[in-house]
Amino acid sequence: MTVDNTTLHRRLITPQERYRLPVGAKQLILVRHGSTDLASGGAMEFDGLSLSNPLLLPVGHEQARAVAARLSAEVISALFITPLQRTHQTAAPFAALSGLAPTVIPELREIYLGDWEHSFHLHAAAGNDLLVRMLAEESFEVVPNAETMAAVAARIRTGVERVAALTEPDSSAVIFTHGGTIAEICRQAAHSRPFAFLGPENTSISRIVILDDGRWTLRGFNDVAHL
Repeated sequence: MTVDNTTLHRRLITPQERYRLPVGAKQLILVRHGSTDLASGGAMEFDGLSLSNPLLLPVGHEQARAVAARLSAEVISALFITPLQRTHQTAAPFAALSGLAPTVIPELREIYLGDWEHSFHLHAAAGNDLLVRMLAEESFEVVPNAETMAAVAARIRTGVERVAALTEPDSSAVIFTHGGTIAEICRQAAHSRPFAFLGPENTSISRIVILDDGRWTLRGFNDVAHL
C-alpha cells in the first residue's frame, strides 16, 4: 500500500490513542490490603494451616477509603476478596460505594511462611540471615516449612483463573488481595524473575489484562496516586 507524504505526516503527528481494553479481554485490578496491626487478629485456621490474620490499623482504614474513592470512578463489574479479614476490611468501603457483593477466592490468600507465619515481622526487624538469603535466592522455600514456589504459582494461577471465569468479557473486576499474591500474579503476567514485583505498597493498584486467547499481560504496578 502506498501512502502519500501528507497522509504519512498526519499519522505521525496524531497523538496516540488512550489504551482501550482489547475486544473480549478482561481487566483484573489488583489492590493490596491496607496497613495492618501485626499484633492483632490472631490466626485463622484454613486448609490445615494456621494463617496470620491481622486487622487493619486506623491508617489502613483511611487507605481503604482512598482507594475506594479512586476505584469508584471506574466501571467495575465484580468484586473479589480472600478469606483473610484484612481484605474484607479493605474492600468494605468500595463494596458500599459500588453496591457489589464480594466473592471470596481462597486461592488468592497470602503466601504461607511456615515457621515464620506469625513472626515474619520480627525476623525482618532483626535482619535474620535467612531473610537475607530468601531475598538473595528469591525463594520463600528458604523459610522452614513455607509453601514451595511451585505450589504458590499453581495455587495463585488457579485463583486468577477462577476470577476470570466469573468476570464477563470486555469488563473489569477488582481483587482485594495480598502483597505476595500480587507479586506472583505480576510475575506470571510478565514472565519475570521470582521476586521482581515483591513489595507493592498498601492499597496500591496493579493491573493485568487477560486476553480472549487466555494470555495475561501486565498493564500497571504499584499505582498509589490516590494516597
